Amino acid sequence: MMRTTRISLLFASVLLALAALGKTAAAQSRDELAVRAASNAWQRYIAAQQIDSIVALHTTDAMIMMANSPVIKGSNGVRAGWGDIVKLPGLSMHWTPTKINVVSPTVATEYGTYTDSYDTPSGKESDAGSYVTIWNKVNGKWRVALDAPVSSMPAATPAPAEGTTFVARSPGTLMWTDFAQPGFAPGMKMSVLHGDPSKAGRFVMRLSFPDGYQIPLHWHPTAEYVTIVSGGGVFGMGDTVDMSAAKPFAVGDFVFIPARHPHFLQARGPTVVQVSGNGPFVLNLGVPK
Repeated sequence: MMRTTRISLLFASVLLALAALGKTAAAQSRDELAVRAASNAWQRYIAAQQIDSIVALHTTDAMIMMANSPVIKGSNGVRAGWGDIVKLPGLSMHWTPTKINVVSPTVATEYGTYTDSYDTPSGKESDAGSYVTIWNKVNGKWRVALDAPVSSMPAATPAPAEGTTFVARSPGTLMWTDFAQPGFAPGMKMSVLHGDPSKAGRFVMRLSFPDGYQIPLHWHPTAEYVTIVSGGGVFGMGDTVDMSAAKPFAVGDFVFIPARHPHFLQARGPTVVQVSGNGPFVLNLGVPK
């Protein structure tokens, strides 16, 4: 009888333990679904640029840890950081959780992969990688306590070091060569003052045009800084050559041409312009696609 009673008590204890485990598992499953729903809502808030909703989804002491950037802390930091991100032109951001682990009734970790892209003057920038997000349950709601994306994209190639040798050029010592570029009429010449326009890094060069020379509509993947050294002419920007909309330029005038902005030029009298920027210096006829 004693042995039977002990077995019955043991069996009852096992049933109670299993029931408790079942309740815990069910609670964890519900929390996992809640975290996943909050993560999906976060993506919708970003797409809709709903900054207030993004901030509310974070704890008041949340931290965002991004590579090569200071840690973003607190609600004000989250608002400022995400406020800049959602305004990026053409922003597309998406992530996919691969695992959500509810480690306690108030703490969960989310792991996954992400992709994002946005438009820049030089073209579309994109990134991809993995992330970990730590969620805390606050007043019954899951909130982001820490977000840490890790890019898997190759690091950008650092710009070449600045030169350490003094360089001086006078007009009489410049070496001029024919500028042979498909789509450009003969007669244009080039003289490199510093650097190498064909390679990465800063460069300074001068371009010489005979009277009436017309530079066709073209664009560059990098920005140009142009100063008129001698002569003059007309300069225009746009997707078509419209001489009526072109602006006159003269000695001493300066023009900044952003990357991927198509432009054209016509010289009036023998003309020399000085061009500087970051190489490689690439010419593309027409307009960017």
